[in-house]
Amino acid sequence: MSWREEVEELERRRKMARQQGGDESVQRHHQRGKLSIRERIDNFLDHHSFREQGKIAGGATLDDDSKAVSFSPANYVLGVGRVNNRFTAVGGEDFTLKGGSPNGAGLRRSIYAENLAVQHKIPLVRFLEGGGGSVGGSPPDPKQPRTVGTPVYQKNRMKIIGEALGLVPVASAALGPVAGFPAGRLVASHFSVMTKDTAQVMIAGPAVVERALNSPITKDELGGAHVHLRSGVVHNLAVDEYDAFRQIRQFLSYMPQNVGELTPRIPCSDPVDRQDERLLSVIPKDRTQTFEMRDVIHSIVDRGSFFEVSQQFGLGQITGYARINGQSVGVTGNDCRFFAGAMTADGAQKVRRFIEICDTFHLPIINLVDEPGFMIGPDSESQGTIMHGMSTVLAAVQSVVPWASVMVRKSYGVAGAAHYSDQGYVLTWPSVDAGALPIEGGVAVAFRRQIAEADDPEAFRKKMEDEFAKGRNPYISAESFAVHDLIDPRETRPYLCDWVELIQSQLPDLIGPVGFTYRP
Repeated sequence: MSWREEVEELERRRKMARQQGGDESVQRHHQRGKLSIRERIDNFLDHHSFREQGKIAGGATLDDDSKAVSFSPANYVLGVGRVNNRFTAVGGEDFTLKGGSPNGAGLRRSIYAENLAVQHKIPLVRFLEGGGGSVGGSPPDPKQPRTVGTPVYQKNRMKIIGEALGLVPVASAALGPVAGFPAGRLVASHFSVMTKDTAQVMIAGPAVVERALNSPITKDELGGAHVHLRSGVVHNLAVDEYDAFRQIRQFLSYMPQNVGELTPRIPCSDPVDRQDERLLSVIPKDRTQTFEMRDVIHSIVDRGSFFEVSQQFGLGQITGYARINGQSVGVTGNDCRFFAGAMTADGAQKVRRFIEICDTFHLPIINLVDEPGFMIGPDSESQGTIMHGMSTVLAAVQSVVPWASVMVRKSYGVAGAAHYSDQGYVLTWPSVDAGALPIEGGVAVAFRRQIAEADDPEAFRKKMEDEFAKGRNPYISAESFAVHDLIDPRETRPYLCDWVELIQSQLPDLIGPVGFTYRP
């Protein structure tokens, strides 16, 4: 007695399921410059590590002997594999079947993705390409009884998405047109990336937009990379799918498996006492001149470890991940080449979200401060900058991970408070000017009448600015113990490497969920 016949039938159904939408559909997908979902998963995961769940989910047409003569597989592929030998849940729509719009089995598998990651407490990676729900099919017969909607007793499928964000790292890639619910999933991620030429992200596609707004538009015009890198909907751009896989793997390398763990430290060959001579002259003595903060970042973190996110959103602020002596850290700073580094509404949202991710996954934060204050002007007021900015300030002071703030030049006003955490470690360079307001603006306001009445208004203004500048001397702050130390800029990496060792005893106490978890 053997079950060979049944096993052979199982293998036939598996083979039919692996055919996806058929050779012709897969070939058309390739001609558009895209991989199939199974190719995406195979290229992303460690070699031969994928264990699919629901291999024969779908629907079979049977002959008289109850054998499958044809098979329509679920158009969402899901399972568990390894990334750098760490378990990871991975799934995505199969665009070769119904353009990724879910069939019954596909919808069940897609909904289960977050459950799978949460249950096993492993990261979740989504490869998204689809339009969400469809109105296709036969219209319902109004004379026939039917059951509609989701039962009130059933757990809301959106809730598990929020639960996943508070428990495990979630990364998503838009690799083609992504609309509706898949677009919502894309933004409900700690890291997202879209391909340059093949991906679009939309609430609804061009046909729906034209019907609703009488406005013809293309997919790229509506939701191409040039739109959503600047909107903040997507963090990073990938040149192709392989670059998207690389970026997601790199992002995951800075993250723990879940909030109940810490990211493993890795061996570091970059000397902890390395001092970069370039830091001695990176800050111009002329306060009106700009400099490249990324040069500072690359000089102090472990060589080659900085991974920037959201570079084209909130241009005055820099966010990314790096390592200090093998320890994963979050890095933020100002980019004075845009708005003098001032915090805009977009920049504030960018930094707030980043702080929340670092807090959720217990990543210490290093903040490089060159903050002139909140952006001012009519546009800034209409965008609610003070509201978004204050949200960022509160995220900083309520953050529970260790902070190290390095003051490199400016630190002004309420916005300056977004760069310091409660009981954070504060270092300052000799180039620092800090206070309630920039000297130039403060003098212009406080001495407006005297300047106007002076015989030489410009000379009087300059005299007053010079007088107040003396009181902003960084030596005074150091002598008053208003900072932990005034340091030679070249000493920044050695000081931060020491700090990383000092905080190691604090990190295990952070393990577990946080009160203020990440929301997009």
